[in-house]
Amino acid sequence: MAITDAQLERYARHIILDEVGEEGQEALLAARVLVVGAGGLGAPVLQYLAAAGVGTIGIVDMDEVDESNLQRQVLHNIDRIGDRKVDSAKKTLTALNPDVNVVTYDTRLAADNIMSILEGYDVVIDGADNFPSRYLLNDASVKLGIPVVHGSIFRFEGQITVFDPRNGPTYRDMLPEPPPAELAPSCAEAGVLGVLPGIVGSVQALEAIKLILGVGEPLRGRLIAFDALEMSFREFKLRVDPGNEVTWEKRDRIEITELEGLCSPALAKP
Repeated sequence: MAITDAQLERYARHIILDEVGEEGQEALLAARVLVVGAGGLGAPVLQYLAAAGVGTIGIVDMDEVDESNLQRQVLHNIDRIGDRKVDSAKKTLTALNPDVNVVTYDTRLAADNIMSILEGYDVVIDGADNFPSRYLLNDASVKLGIPVVHGSIFRFEGQITVFDPRNGPTYRDMLPEPPPAELAPSCAEAGVLGVLPGIVGSVQALEAIKLILGVGEPLRGRLIAFDALEMSFREFKLRVDPGNEVTWEKRDRIEITELEGLCSPALAKP
């Protein structure tokens, strides 16, 4: 993909970076990234990916814009209350950067559609808000060998890591079984600081761009925990669980099924 004169101007601050250059910007323009969720985490992720010139951005979300979303979901605005979130997101992104092809999936990820949705994407960004979606996403991404940039938020805390099934631990290595639903209150019950998903989502976007460019040290096997009240970042090591059967090496045996009876959010609802 040859960069046009207009793109040389638009992405000039990228191109002058030795680690990016024209070749890296061409890689971004050719990249395909799927974002699960157009809420709190999805808002900064989507806007920064679009601004960076990621060529194809897929968005999966089945909700509509609600007034209570606007405290943190800066992708949307008051005039779009009642609109489908994927439609609102597409309007924002195409206005920000017409170079970007925005593909919307106004649906719930399910066992019968997730493989066809994920297939063909280079990176998936997880902004889901419930355990069934996270485990479903893990199993499908492992089977396809697609890295997932994971983010989650709760009150004043956030977590970010990269699950790369070909090169490190995955979600099931970190959390083999979902905890009881009563231990995972929603943000409506526990609350979430509005700016928190902006911080966590921005780091997710950064990790996705690093994976596309092949630069730096992605968060494979490392989990960053952010505490907004302490303004602290802590790093934890993640290791492959030898008892985990859902692996890239055993991908042909993976059956894509849904967890039943687990509707409570994994952390706060983005």
